[in-house]
Amino acid sequence: MSIVQRAIVHSAFGFSWLLGSGSLQAWQAAPRPAEPQPAKKAPAEKNLDWKDVRDWGVEGRILPDQARMGWFDRLPASAQGKVTDAVWKLSRDSAGMLVRFRSDSPELHVRYRLLNGDLAMPHMPATGVSGVDLYARDKQGQWRWVQVTRPTGKVVTAQLVGKLPVEEREFALYLPLYNGVESVEIGVRPGSHFEGLAPRERPIVFYGTSITQGACASRPGMVHTAILGRRFDRPVVNLGFSGNGKMDPAVGEYLGQIDAAVFVIDCLPNMGHELVAERCVPLVNQIRAARPETPIILVEDRRFTNSWLQRERAAEHDLNHAALRTAFEQLQQGGVQKLFYLEGDSLLGLDSEGATDGSHPNDLGFFRQADQFELILRAALGESK
Repeated sequence: MSIVQRAIVHSAFGFSWLLGSGSLQAWQAAPRPAEPQPAKKAPAEKNLDWKDVRDWGVEGRILPDQARMGWFDRLPASAQGKVTDAVWKLSRDSAGMLVRFRSDSPELHVRYRLLNGDLAMPHMPATGVSGVDLYARDKQGQWRWVQVTRPTGKVVTAQLVGKLPVEEREFALYLPLYNGVESVEIGVRPGSHFEGLAPRERPIVFYGTSITQGACASRPGMVHTAILGRRFDRPVVNLGFSGNGKMDPAVGEYLGQIDAAVFVIDCLPNMGHELVAERCVPLVNQIRAARPETPIILVEDRRFTNSWLQRERAAEHDLNHAALRTAFEQLQQGGVQKLFYLEGDSLLGLDSEGATDGSHPNDLGFFRQADQFELILRAALGESK
């Protein structure tokens, strides 16, 4: 058999075959590629020191001094009955919430109870919908990913990481994007140093849609809001409400109560041009009346990644963009200061690869979106890279 007549064929059963002229001959067992190891389940009997994150607080709960139905709700209890029922229900998802702490424990565990048993969606995995996502600072002070949980039930107990050098480092734990939590605890080796870090003040506040909330990131740390929080090393409030980011004045009332570093209004994916024309100027004026000096960024809707082929879809984007640009110019002419504008055409890139379903970003799309947002945020905050 000549060289050109033979080839090695790998079967689905882990064996390689030598393919010759009309015959198959078993050759050798082919090793399977190594698979990433999931977060290990913490044995129930393991001796750990459990820390309840409510003892020091999480970032992403707006107006933390106000009572709320559940401790991890994004909106306070007073919002029920003021915002729409859909917004209220979605506000119980823990999107954007972040727990910070320092420890020298050689292993870290987590246990948490979810509000809902729907752990995943057809277009978004359980790691993003219901997982918690761990990051740590490296020796240069940069945030680096460590591990994410893979939920299989409403109660999750897992080892996040083990065999760490015994040296103190800072960690950040992102909570689920499309599920809520009733409790969250972090487990460390007994005798280890542990310090819960209090929530930081003056967050970047995002008000938007399912994209802002995090659909369809593979894990909570990959949403553009989370990426930007790490890049700016600032707290973030994520007020993304899937299908319900509509520049609602009832939500605007709560925005105005937040001592924010900047407000980002990214609602157009849930709005038509007529609703944009009706609500944008009043919302900005409502926020500006409560927060005269806080920068406000208006964001055009991203284009569907297949709108290059769908003319009707592209025309809808054109109308939305024009309506927002008109509102922006009207606000400028009315004397509104510290108002910024982000165009939407390239938010997910220009190659049609940035979305899971045409609308919602995949991880690549979120990373590209973060790059675009970073430029306008630095201008609004008066920061240079």
